[in-house]
Amino acid sequence: MKETGAVFFIFGATGDLARRKLFPAIYSLFCEGKLSERFAVIGLARRPRTNEQFREDVYQSIDQFARHKASKEDEEWQNFASHFEYMPLDITNVDAFLELKKTAERVEGQFGIAGNRLFYLALAPELFGSVAHHLRDGGLLETRGWHRLVIEKPFGYDLPSAENLNTEIRKVFNEEDIYRIDHYLGKEMVQNIEVVRFANAFFEPLWNNKYIANIQITLSETVGVEERGGYYDNAGALRDMAQNHMLQMVTMMAMEPPSRLHPEDIRDEKVKVLRSLRLYESPEDVRAHVIRGQYAEGEVKGELKPAYRAEDSVNPESKTETYVAAKVLVDNFRWAGVPFYVRTGKRMPVKSTEVVVEFKSMPDNVYLAKKGKLQPNLLVFRVNPMEGIYIKINAKEPGSEGTILPVAMDFCQSNQVGLNTPEAYERLLFDAARGDSTYFTRWDEVASAWQFVDRIAAAWSQNDSDLQLYPAGSWGPEAADKLLEEDGFHWWPVNGQAESDVVWKSGRQS
Repeated sequence: MKETGAVFFIFGATGDLARRKLFPAIYSLFCEGKLSERFAVIGLARRPRTNEQFREDVYQSIDQFARHKASKEDEEWQNFASHFEYMPLDITNVDAFLELKKTAERVEGQFGIAGNRLFYLALAPELFGSVAHHLRDGGLLETRGWHRLVIEKPFGYDLPSAENLNTEIRKVFNEEDIYRIDHYLGKEMVQNIEVVRFANAFFEPLWNNKYIANIQITLSETVGVEERGGYYDNAGALRDMAQNHMLQMVTMMAMEPPSRLHPEDIRDEKVKVLRSLRLYESPEDVRAHVIRGQYAEGEVKGELKPAYRAEDSVNPESKTETYVAAKVLVDNFRWAGVPFYVRTGKRMPVKSTEVVVEFKSMPDNVYLAKKGKLQPNLLVFRVNPMEGIYIKINAKEPGSEGTILPVAMDFCQSNQVGLNTPEAYERLLFDAARGDSTYFTRWDEVASAWQFVDRIAAAWSQNDSDLQLYPAGSWGPEAADKLLEEDGFHWWPVNGQAESDVVWKSGRQS
């Protein structure tokens, strides 16, 4: 990328995603030397803006959201801003794309870019196909360099709509040039999962059904639907979170070691996991293994929050779920019999993304177990908001007569790296520009995930009574706790131990 450069075409350049994530990511790449002088960004949207207004928008975005701070007086900022250009664009008009081609050629000549073009569609999914066709018909794919299409979730509404969307895009772009973003795959600790698994001799031999009792994945949010009520009421937690983020994290935990460190080999192993998921056979099977919830009025951090049905742009009688918990089984040799418990919800007590690996307990009749109830060993990947790895083992309490307590070994990556931790979009944009598709989802991953999720959605469409209300600020419906209790387990607290636990850490009690 640094040798040949590229033009980034940001469709939806006046939108929230570009402002909060994309412009700050590009600035971080620039500050860290990952972009050469031969790059340009063309912002595209319906709204009329001058180049000066657009560059001011970019500055405000970076000032508010970027890791690296900018100053308008600095020569470095002036240099960076000069690479940004804005063009109002009606994406329904193919003639507008002919004008965009002229703009792109002028910018490429100005910065010496060899025809490499990255098209980032921060747009509604139903527009992906038509924009792809207009890019081709407008002559924007006729350069000698590479052409890559980066698209955001959701990729379709179900398997049939995803297939139709994919068919339209594939008429223009080859699969290897389509980069479907799941930003969770760009997070540092999610990528660290495979390193911890495959680079440590004391984990991989235990990573199977002989030693692991269950795996729990939690993606909790304290916010409600905010300004997304209209979109969310047609999507829900199942399609918005479970079909992509949740299942992708299951694949990272369950995949086999790839034969080579090659993007396609890694994604092959993830697809094998998705194809091994046990499909729910009937509505009764879904009801027994999947919990569907919606938040009611309640308190979050002492502040009263409205019910989901009282949110803006939400149907007052909506049956849309804001919470999903499920017991997922991976039917292969390594994981047969090990439940993967997943849950995601809005208006939870804390914002957190964690993966908990609970190892099987020691037998009750061994010598040390007779002296007290031994806690199961835990390995926890903390993805958000603090990044790190947490391990819980059993050890003797200092100064006691053999009293055994759980001991926490806690590596906090956020404390080590601090504000310099790269954002997910920085990594993913850089990877897309370099042609590294490892942490993007391939079509067969998307299709397999939809095949699994569609069974759940079909069962829910037949029976609205499955929906259970939970107070805002709680951990969801009580049925989610019972889902684990039936197997003899419970949800482990996120963000560390519960206050009732006694844990010795770093030589002191906490």
